[in-house]
Amino acid sequence: MSIIPVIDFSKLYGEERAQTLAQISKGCEEWGFFQLVNHGIPVELLERVKKVGGECFKLEREEVFNKSSAVNLLNELMESNKNGKVENVDWEDVFLLTDDNNNQWPSNTPQFKETMKEYRSEVKKLAERVMEVMDENLGLSKGYIKKAFNNNNNDAFFGTKVSHYPPCPYPEKVNGLRAHTDAGGVILLFQDDQVDGLQILKDGQWIDVPPIPNAIVINTGDQIEVLSNGKYKSVWHRVLSKPDGNRRSIASFYNPSLKATISPAPELLILEEKKVDQLIATYPTFVFGNYMNVYNEQKFLPKEPRFQAVAAI
Repeated sequence: MSIIPVIDFSKLYGEERAQTLAQISKGCEEWGFFQLVNHGIPVELLERVKKVGGECFKLEREEVFNKSSAVNLLNELMESNKNGKVENVDWEDVFLLTDDNNNQWPSNTPQFKETMKEYRSEVKKLAERVMEVMDENLGLSKGYIKKAFNNNNNDAFFGTKVSHYPPCPYPEKVNGLRAHTDAGGVILLFQDDQVDGLQILKDGQWIDVPPIPNAIVINTGDQIEVLSNGKYKSVWHRVLSKPDGNRRSIASFYNPSLKATISPAPELLILEEKKVDQLIATYPTFVFGNYMNVYNEQKFLPKEPRFQAVAAI
């Protein structure tokens, strides 16, 4: 049975550095997903994040979710006694936190804003350390990915999606979150300690990403696939609805600036065998904002046509 790699990030700074680099390289190349333990984010902070996250859902989000289209459509389906599933919705409560001063922070949950600001600062630093490891493993200069994402203006997008997947009375009838790949760069997920449900697609099989207390799950998005010229792949993943437990999922995205031009790194272009000295880029060059326009229309559809569509813009 395949098991998603679990990597001790602290060993990157000791005698096992080479081995740890190799483990991360394998995680990126063969999986697109891996879990980091001993990643440097204080456990005490993570415990506070769990606390305010759970309180926020109970105090400010649960009532909203119970009136959501997902709940209403599921109730309608069951009352109609029809077969099939609820389509085009997810059994998920979600809101987004960004660096924007206009953030709509939950207002009735004590310490939520202070705790999540501190967490976002820590997880952003971890994201940049992970990207530097990717730089090194890919043979790129230190800071290459960060510079590409920031468009030389330090304006990369860093967002945090706070989600809960409440217990579902008919989990076979609705998706927790429909299968997709992530549009952006590097994603860092702080998932529930106990309630599972996250799965990735590997070799045609759906594989569980098991909960590990206080681990951070790393996955690579579509833009890392492009920058690496396909050496690293963004991977299809989904969340199953569950009859028991309220699954917490706090996913942070280090994405390019919408104005950033994304293309395969020149060092990673492939030498075309039939034409001597001609280097080939497997992916197009495009502006990330244009890619997002395509992605927002095609998120749950096959990935390759998105690259074709943005190449034509």
